[in-house]
This record gives sequence, structure tokens and C-alpha cells, in this order.
Amino acid sequence: MFDDIRPYHDDEARSVLTETLNDPEFSKTIAAWLAPGLNIKAPWLVRPLVKWAFKAFTWNVNSIDDFQRKVAFVVRRLLKKSVEEFSVHGLDNLDKNKAYLFVSNHRDIVMDPAMLNWALYLNGFQTVRIAVGDNLLTKPFSSNLMRLNKSFIVKRGLKGMKERLRAAQQLSKYIHFSILDEKANIWIAQREGRAKDGYDRTNSAVIGMFSLSRPKSRSYSDYINELNIVPVAISYELDPLDVAKARELHAQHTKGEYKKSKHEDLNSIARGMTGWKGRVHLEFGDVLTGDFESDEDVAKAIDEQIHGIYKPFETNEWAEKTLKGESPAVANSNVEELVKRVTSARDDIKPYILKQYANGMRMQRGEEPL
Repeated sequence: MFDDIRPYHDDEARSVLTETLNDPEFSKTIAAWLAPGLNIKAPWLVRPLVKWAFKAFTWNVNSIDDFQRKVAFVVRRLLKKSVEEFSVHGLDNLDKNKAYLFVSNHRDIVMDPAMLNWALYLNGFQTVRIAVGDNLLTKPFSSNLMRLNKSFIVKRGLKGMKERLRAAQQLSKYIHFSILDEKANIWIAQREGRAKDGYDRTNSAVIGMFSLSRPKSRSYSDYINELNIVPVAISYELDPLDVAKARELHAQHTKGEYKKSKHEDLNSIARGMTGWKGRVHLEFGDVLTGDFESDEDVAKAIDEQIHGIYKPFETNEWAEKTLKGESPAVANSNVEELVKRVTSARDDIKPYILKQYANGMRMQRGEEPL
């Protein structure tokens, strides 16, 4: 029933991993990321080395837990190199023996769920099944790696209305099945696509998908409440992709559209993973309960929590004061880095960079975005 979207099972892990490592596109892509110059000059040398290194790294992977332990090693190294301080709060209010639907704000394609998983892992909770749009799975090896890491597929490339409805109903059933029958945690972003303006809003269509599988005999409120929805706010002191997001927003506002280049999302993933983020904070909210009557009610309740628990940093404060025409002090090295990015950007791009950070302050105060 869910075979085309679900994560891989333990008995599939070894064969899928072997298939992935033998895919020439895997070695080519990883080599281009790790050693771009050498990949151009001597692909015959670097690509076999990449393949050999990853085979050696994963030789003892025979289950999904085995694979996730390897992922944990990579995440630990990434955070050590790209994060100054990682803080977590709110997990002590949750039960390790219950399954939750974590709905978070969305700033980075991979690092949002990766850091949420890291927080759960460090605190003795089971890791999540991650909702991933099929637009990110442009190559077979990327799909395999995602599904080995407990990701499930959100079909976004369908054209017909009936096909889209069937896919959404299947997804709704899978989320309920995971939480209620398999007692598995789920992560999904509050909206399709990242909040490029720095202001987090829940798309009620995401909530509508949750209830698509509701039997007519069940009340809407009960069906939503049994999912154990937990809003999560992720705060980055610096966004490695802030300038790229600013360019995209500028193009949308001036030209009416922004056209992504081929595999642009994969490039964004790489930069988001390795780029300097300064401090990062995860705040887990309370389990959502209430007499909800509509998708909009639920979306509003999620937004109220995320906006209230979001943690601004000095970069957010500096950006807001700068937009007001003030000359704020440079509080730390991360603010200094933001100053450099803004100063070196084109004049028409600068306001879009500043607003990304300033909107975090406005959101936390319950004000409308700039």
C-alpha cells in the first residue's frame, strides 16, 4: 500500500546501499562536491576513490539503524565544522514512548530534519521518518540515500487533479499509520519550500493533507488530536544560503518568477550542510490539543507556538536596526560576517538579505513581516 513512498526496511538496506554505491552518478556527484577541481582534471582517479571510500565506510551496514549510525557520525562532523553552539529545549515535556508528528519551520532542506534528528538521538528519542518532496530526488542515488535514512516521499510532480488527490490521500494514510500503528515519529515542514523571507507560516494545505484519510464517522478534531502534533522552531544565527534566497526573492518581485537551474536543490543541500551557521537553537513546543474545526484553526495554533518559541539572535537584531536606519553595534563575529555579506551584495539585493533576519524579530513579537 505504501511501497512506492515508504522508507526502506532492514531487509532491503544492504542491497539498496550496494546498488547506490555502484551507481556512477553517485561517485560523479560526490566527487564534484568534495573535490571539484580534481573531478574535472582527473575524474578517472577521484571517482573510483570516492566509491572505494564509501564502500569502506559502509561495509558493515546491514540495517536502517546501522545506516543511521553512519549518518549520525557525518552529522556530528558537520555540526562540529559549521555550528558554533547547538542548543535544544522542550524535549523534557515529551514522552520517549509516544509517537509524535513534529511540524517545524523550514529554513534548510536537509539540516532542519538532520538537526531535529540529532536532538532526538542525543536525548534518547527515536529518530523521525522524514517527509521529502520528490523534486529533491532528481537522481536515483539521492532517492535511495533519503529512503535509507527513514525518509518517505511526498509526490509533488503529478499533473492531474485526480492523481494529486490520490497521492495526498496515500500520504495522509501513511502518516496516520506510522504514528498510530507503528508508533513511529514523523517530521514534516510546515509548508512546501523554505521560508526564504525569514517569516514562518504554516500552509493550511499541509494540515488539510493530514485529515484527507479521515472516515466520515470521525470528528475532525479527534482525528487531528490523535496525531500528537508538536510544533518545532529552528533558529539559525546565520543562514549559509541567505544571499541565494535574497536573489530568488528579488527575481520573484521584479520579474514575477525565478527559474531554478538543473539540480539547484542538490547544490543548495551541499551549501546548507557545510556552510557556517553560527549558533543554532531547537525549541520543541507543546503537543497540540484543542477543539479544532478547520485546517486554518490548526495552522494558526502551530504558528502561534512557533512564533512564540522562536529564538532570535544578535544577527536578527542587527538586521532590524539597520533597516530602521540605525547604526547598531557589531555584537560578535557572526554579526560581523553578516555585515560583510550585506556590504558586498548588490544594492538591490541588500534589503532582501536584511529582511530575512529582521523578520525573525517581528515574528517572535507577533508582528507582520516586512
